[in-house]
Amino acid sequence: MNYLQTLFLGFLQGLGEFLPISSSAHLVVVPYFLGWNYQGLKYDVMLHLGSLLAIVAYFWKDWLKIISETLKEPRGHQARIFWYLLVATIPGALAGFFLEEKAETVFRQPNFVAGSLIIFSAFIFLADRSARSQKDLEALTLAEALLIGLAQALAIVPGASRSGMTIMMALFLGYRRQAAARFSFLLATPLIIGAALLEVPKISLAEVNGPFIVGFASAAAFGFISIKFLLSFLRTRNLVPFVIYRLFLAVMILLKSFF
Repeated sequence: MNYLQTLFLGFLQGLGEFLPISSSAHLVVVPYFLGWNYQGLKYDVMLHLGSLLAIVAYFWKDWLKIISETLKEPRGHQARIFWYLLVATIPGALAGFFLEEKAETVFRQPNFVAGSLIIFSAFIFLADRSARSQKDLEALTLAEALLIGLAQALAIVPGASRSGMTIMMALFLGYRRQAAARFSFLLATPLIIGAALLEVPKISLAEVNGPFIVGFASAAAFGFISIKFLLSFLRTRNLVPFVIYRLFLAVMILLKSFF
């Protein structure tokens, strides 16, 4: 892949990973529209590493506080959040382990992605419309964290959106939009680290070329911007604009498929 392609893929990953629009759907659909071949494993690794840098760069103070307070007060609030995050990561990790092959084949069919975008948009819309938006993360329970983790596992399906599913579940559980997004981003950290640790050994240093580095930097930069944007946006806005965009993308996919 050339520099422009990896720059654009990084842009898609950065926005799609953290906005509730599904990065995996875009990484399937855009090459489909533009006639590009599948970018391959090393570029998947590149994009995951860029996302990891973005989320660590934005939330490093939060993670430092969570880990340090957990060590100081193993029964305190931050310790609970730490263990809840680890428990909530398990369903997503299991989904990735058992469904990886389908995620790379059956789930990547454009019409499947379009259907997924439409179906999960309906659930995101319902969660947003029914949101009581009262609770903060201090109220989080283990059962609720596990439910959010189960929702994250749905992101193995392109079109679901990891952030979309976790924010959706948190809204159904009565959490404020911004609190839901913050927990979603914190929950992404161990999952992305795990994926990166599994994938990085599969590539060699000889494969790390100029386009690879450009794509990595693009995913990291746009990922950071997306996190900051969404947390600010959800202070006063809802998820309806993202639902509209998802439905528009699904219609475009179906139109190309049938016409």
